[in-house]
Amino acid sequence: MAKSVIFFASALCFLSLLGAALGDSRFFVEGEVYCDTCRAQFITRVSEYLKGAQVRLECRNREGGDLTYSVDGHTDEKGVYRLPVDEEHEEEVCEILLVKSNKPGCEEVSQDPYLRKSARVSLTANNGIASPIRAASPLGFMKSEPLKECAEVFKELGMTPNGLVD
Repeated sequence: MAKSVIFFASALCFLSLLGAALGDSRFFVEGEVYCDTCRAQFITRVSEYLKGAQVRLECRNREGGDLTYSVDGHTDEKGVYRLPVDEEHEEEVCEILLVKSNKPGCEEVSQDPYLRKSARVSLTANNGIASPIRAASPLGFMKSEPLKECAEVFKELGMTPNGLVD
């Protein structure tokens, strides 16, 4: 009995070491999707998190921009998504993109070249991050017309409705 326990413990340790030596390249990209109710391009107190929004992780070659990896996902009831990634993408540029909102009136993605339309993530174990979870910046679909409360929100932030600081 004692020999079988020792053998089992040794086998378990060996398999753990083997897994560590080979490296676990499974990652999870997590982030949030919201409805930008003020068209501010950032989360405000009147923003709403979107349930059922579709996002896509795309990885592309740094040179040439060819698509090498893609996976879609949806947000939960709190507007949070979690996308599994089974491999390293150290030499690629990986981004989360907004695909589809399920909220009528909040479906627009900014086309302004100076505003953020995606969230970049690093998908390699060679970046000093010990956790397999990679956090992406929140992304928002814009409401077609801002809420009435937005003027007050901008005033509280010391901004004008067009986003300039007073």
